[in-house]
Amino acid sequence: INTLTKHKTTDGRLHVEADLDTEVGEKFQAAMERYGAPRPEPDGSPDARSTERRLADALEVVLDIAAAGGHDMNSVPRTHVLLTIPADNPQLATLEHSGSITRATMNRLACDPTITPLLVDGETVPLDVGRDKRLFTPAQRKALYIRDRCCIKCGAPAERCHAHHITHWSQGGDTCLANGCLLCPACHADIHHNGWDVYIGTDHHAWLTPPATVDPHRRPVPSYNR
Repeated sequence: INTLTKHKTTDGRLHVEADLDTEVGEKFQAAMERYGAPRPEPDGSPDARSTERRLADALEVVLDIAAAGGHDMNSVPRTHVLLTIPADNPQLATLEHSGSITRATMNRLACDPTITPLLVDGETVPLDVGRDKRLFTPAQRKALYIRDRCCIKCGAPAERCHAHHITHWSQGGDTCLANGCLLCPACHADIHHNGWDVYIGTDHHAWLTPPATVDPHRRPVPSYNR
């Protein structure tokens, strides 16, 4: 019998364990091999992620694909995650199943098409459910595909990428080509949590600035396809 157990830890994270037979295990391993393979860093050095981080990133990709009904991230998601944001206190944003999250996580999730943000007042009365301008339109994503070609940091295929707001949507950033770029889920997390910055250069292409832990001089790196 195949089993999967999950429980929340005291710090709000989710611990998952699975016991799978050969057939399901093979499917799982094939997906992990495909989406969790090492990829070079922007400067060409080996993948700095641990094996455990690569597998977790691969699982997120698989969940994104499942949410889109097995299609690319342009598709209307079939699985929705609800993000509740208090209008007068955004740092108290919560996820339906995981509870409170950080402001940085909220900003990252605002780029994710499988997330539905729910803005509420002090009495938890909905003020707004999503905003059309939050998500890049298919035409805008096509323009990002043509310009960026792939994840600007690691080169992951464009169909597996999120359209990232360089100036966060929650901070008034426009949903437009000049404020967007393609990032796979793993690199998206690096931008929001691990000190990487993105900007659009004078050449109208995305550039990355690594954190000092990667490059003490923080020298800009062109997008992967360039």
